[in-house]
Amino acid sequence: MKKICLFIMSVLCLVIFSSCSNEMSTISQSPDVLKNMDWSEIEQESKDTTVRIYMWGGDEGINRYIDEWVAPRMKEQYDLNLDRIAMDTPEQLKKLMNERKANQMKGNMDIIWINGENFKNAKENELLYGPFSNQLPNVQEFVDKEALDVTYDFGTKVDGFEAPWGKVQFVFQYDESKVENPPKTYKELLDWVKENPGKFTYPDANDFTGNAFLRQLFYESVGDVQKILDKGYDEQFASENSGMMWDYLNEIEPFLWREGQTYPNDLNELDRLYSEGEVWMTMGYNEARAEKFIDKGIFPKTTKSFVLESGSIGNTHFLAIPFNSPNKQGAMVAINYLLSPEAQLTKLDSAFWGDNIALDPGALSQEDQEKLREIDRGDSVLPADTLKKYIKPEIHAEYVTWLKENWVNEVVQTK
Repeated sequence: MKKICLFIMSVLCLVIFSSCSNEMSTISQSPDVLKNMDWSEIEQESKDTTVRIYMWGGDEGINRYIDEWVAPRMKEQYDLNLDRIAMDTPEQLKKLMNERKANQMKGNMDIIWINGENFKNAKENELLYGPFSNQLPNVQEFVDKEALDVTYDFGTKVDGFEAPWGKVQFVFQYDESKVENPPKTYKELLDWVKENPGKFTYPDANDFTGNAFLRQLFYESVGDVQKILDKGYDEQFASENSGMMWDYLNEIEPFLWREGQTYPNDLNELDRLYSEGEVWMTMGYNEARAEKFIDKGIFPKTTKSFVLESGSIGNTHFLAIPFNSPNKQGAMVAINYLLSPEAQLTKLDSAFWGDNIALDPGALSQEDQEKLREIDRGDSVLPADTLKKYIKPEIHAEYVTWLKENWVNEVVQTK
């Protein structure tokens, strides 16, 4: 009988200890407690745990970067296991939505790669943990926290619910054997188009790149991108501030390829025109995009890039932590490492990904700035400090549709 009593007491103690342990784990990961923890405590609590990062898995170079470069170093430096899991973002957000409705506070995602409309929906429906990003030492030290492309994600305020991981930027490409001095402003571009009839065009506004070209011109028409961000999506505001844009597009139209009677359907068609020498400029939403075409002999070796001084749109992508991540401490440690100069400079190397850094180049040490300069992204790619100087954030996604519809009314149908 005595042995049975001792056994029952042992089981009860185990249950109580387990319960307390679970409670302590839950408490330590609550926003208020984590917010007040020292970074060293967060690192300590993450040791010998697993972090599951859910991300798009369609690029071999990105996958190798995570699996073969990041994961081993995180294990070695932080005793943290990193598991990469390929995902379909809308499906995972739907899953998170169902878990939120069911008040399921322990999920299976620790980090989610996200931006744009997906972030907007996740933030509005309280699917994310945070704010957390300002607790990360590498955000404090290396990220320009005032930059609009960091504080806004497609017009939605980030408010610390995600941390920037990388970015691409809209640039123009040109053949320097035919264009000696590329334009620096929209006025200079207007003059160049008129002086070189038929040698410039842009894709239809239904195309992603053609629409991005219009969005940049919309910024110019409004005069200050901050005004657009402050307004959010506002059709009346857009109508009242887009006159300069429509006048500009109609003024250059007769001097475009085929006198503006038709436009390339998409960027692929514009790139073909450029590769065949019919036009002398192309464009795209990736500052390093020309390199692969040059290497394959599609673009001339004399291809270079430029941005206009009024700015070029940058698309920043981010990392966030789901509201019910079972390992929030580990997620924060992992994201902080992904924002280290070491990890960011390796990510920039085209041997893996070639994705631009999310860090402020000026905040890097002299040694890391030298490493940044030594990374050869190709002769057609603008320097990191130039890209940083002129980057502008994306605006509310609904402006994409507004521009598509109004471009037809204001430009195409006025022929």
